[in-house]
Amino acid sequence: MKRRTLLGGAAVGAATAAEPWGRLAFALSKGSTIDSHAVAALVDRAAELHLSELNLSGRRLQGVVESHLDAITAALTHAGEHERALTIAAGETAALAGWVAWDLGEHQKAGAYYTVTSECAEAAGHPPLRGLALTYASYGAATPKKALELLSQAAQDVRGHGNATAAAWVHGRQAEEAAQAGDETGAMRALERARFAYDFADHVNEQAWVRFVTPHRMDSLALSVYGHLRRKELTTTADSAVARLGEALPESGVVVLGDLASALLRGGDVDRGVYVSHAFAAAARSKPNTMGRERARTVAAQLPSRERELSHHLEQFAS
Repeated sequence: MKRRTLLGGAAVGAATAAEPWGRLAFALSKGSTIDSHAVAALVDRAAELHLSELNLSGRRLQGVVESHLDAITAALTHAGEHERALTIAAGETAALAGWVAWDLGEHQKAGAYYTVTSECAEAAGHPPLRGLALTYASYGAATPKKALELLSQAAQDVRGHGNATAAAWVHGRQAEEAAQAGDETGAMRALERARFAYDFADHVNEQAWVRFVTPHRMDSLALSVYGHLRRKELTTTADSAVARLGEALPESGVVVLGDLASALLRGGDVDRGVYVSHAFAAAARSKPNTMGRERARTVAAQLPSRERELSHHLEQFAS
């Protein structure tokens, strides 16, 4: 019996590819060329993992992502004509691994993953992949100036058809960092570019790694910018964001809730700000991450004195 028949193929699907015995099957089948169905399974699984970020804890997601990266790495040794597709999927998976590592405070590990993502982008001739790595890396940059340097290159990498959502995210991040640096003109221009790009975006059907750039996330980017600059648009944007969220506050993401709570409190809408702050605290507790901790510190500092218990809880979470 041939080894390929015994193993049921070089890969028998996305789920098995992410398991240790699936990786062993890849290794044992070294020398045979992976078929198109197996490649599709691996690529689809890589895409699914970017969506899993929305509902899995960081530590649990890390193990799943790194296992899948192992599977793609093993498959690359006999990719044949599918090498480029698998290289791109590997880079996207490595970028997510880096992001999860950074969220868990493993900054050196995150940097290593971002570097290999950029190498995958170069090997595959696929600039948007480098843009993904650079934009993720911008969150951990030492200064806004350094972050803006990374984002400037990322903006170049995501130009062109099919990258509208990615471009909106990159320009939104540029606006955030410019606002933190006190560059109001630069921040407002970048925010306008982000909104213009998003008018042409389809965050559901473009790259899987931009699925999180929902209208809610665009609201939070604008709120972050207006909050840092203390712009008059802060209150009206917060009102619009609350209306868009409706009753879905706990499920709408730690970052969105944190930015919204901060904006409402800073804008003087204390009652709604406190309400959203409680929702933010619950979301941050259920899915702790670096960005949530950063926002917890900001929200805690703005809560009214009657919310001492919530403020103390958020300060502890942020420490």
